[in-house]
Amino acid sequence: MICYKCNHEAGKEKTCPLCGADLSVFQKVIRLSNVYYNDGLQKAEVRNLSGAIISLKKSLKFNKYNIDARNLLGLVYYEMGETVDALSEWVISKSYQEEDNIAGRYLDELRQNRAQLEANNQTIKKYNQALLYCRQDSRDLAIIQLKKVLSLNPKLVKGHQLLALLYMQEDKLDLAKKSLRNAGKIDANNTITLRYLKEVNARLKENSTGKKHKDDDLISYQSGNETIIMPKRFQETSVLSNLVYLFIGLIIGALVIGFLAIPEAEKRMKEEWSQKQQEHNESLAGKDVIIESLEAEIVRLQEELQIALTPKEEEDKLPEQLVAYDMLLSAFLAYATEDYILAGTNLNKVDVNLLTDSAKSMHASLWASIADEYYTTLYNQGYASYEDKNYSDAILKLQEIVNYNIEFQEGYSVYYLAQSYRKNGDLESSRQYYQYVIDHYPGTKRAETAAKYVNAEP
Repeated sequence: MICYKCNHEAGKEKTCPLCGADLSVFQKVIRLSNVYYNDGLQKAEVRNLSGAIISLKKSLKFNKYNIDARNLLGLVYYEMGETVDALSEWVISKSYQEEDNIAGRYLDELRQNRAQLEANNQTIKKYNQALLYCRQDSRDLAIIQLKKVLSLNPKLVKGHQLLALLYMQEDKLDLAKKSLRNAGKIDANNTITLRYLKEVNARLKENSTGKKHKDDDLISYQSGNETIIMPKRFQETSVLSNLVYLFIGLIIGALVIGFLAIPEAEKRMKEEWSQKQQEHNESLAGKDVIIESLEAEIVRLQEELQIALTPKEEEDKLPEQLVAYDMLLSAFLAYATEDYILAGTNLNKVDVNLLTDSAKSMHASLWASIADEYYTTLYNQGYASYEDKNYSDAILKLQEIVNYNIEFQEGYSVYYLAQSYRKNGDLESSRQYYQYVIDHYPGTKRAETAAKYVNAEP
């Protein structure tokens, strides 16, 4: 144990051997924090997530440096769809313990999954909008908005609860019960969910017992949450008659499937296939129009140059411009086949000064469409090569990123480029990139590592 007063390692001693501070109370506080952490862990294992949050918060109240408790609290928040609260706990955990902290891996995975981050951001906005609709008593709009929220983040417990509450106000008790059951699958013992479910069941029971059956030949009784209706005079049938009825039912079922279900399923599959084919053809047609436009631009440029330039100028400039347009056309063709790496590489080779204004606009539009995908794919390939110790290939990929977007991935690309150069035996080339990390990302673990090697001797 570390002494709270002088930070000296005191082991299990009740008194610090260095400064003499009494550690008995401090030890009790640490043990109490661990007790609450274990209780939270047990509750999380049986999906009592709200109970786990209470226990883990108590654990952190006694010892805010309990890294295991804070990381688990972040995981529980994430499982309940509360991504912002989860990120907050992991960031705090990372600030308390930089090394050997699994929270760093959680943060890196979320940071690299930009699509998931964007979906979480949209979830928060749409949920807040649903709350605004509720305050404005626009329940229909709120229900529509919450359905969108749950389609993006189906684990958001408070989203299921609010949707159930709106259904209860609309007297749609079956739908409310379904939403509450979905919330219960995520957090089994959430008190709000259980309270709403109790009210829904009571109202369903009241509605079912309040109905009067006019048919005197029928009787009804309650079995749990279900209402059973049956004839007063019930006569048992023989085994033979039951088999006959079963056989007739199978024949009727087969006929229904043969004449109704199968043709309908085939019709639906044909319609879906036709729609997908149409969308694909429209996408290809759009790309074909772009390519044809670019090819026409090349032909027009050739004609203009033949008229406007002198033979000497035509001889000097025309080949360069044709190369630029050829690279631009190749980029579009690569984009049409979704080869974003080739498309980005060709775009970077285009000298935009040799393009007309319309071609420059097309170049900028294409680059905007592929930039994120190009850099992300290139970074993932470069990082994979780095992890596989293929440093030459990692340098090739990461250098391409750094040349055009040095701050990509918050500086991780330039950091791993420096690491790749050093591990590949080229310490001199790594120095400028280490220095960039030190200057632009001070206080980070990357900057500490860079400081060790920026002035190292070969």
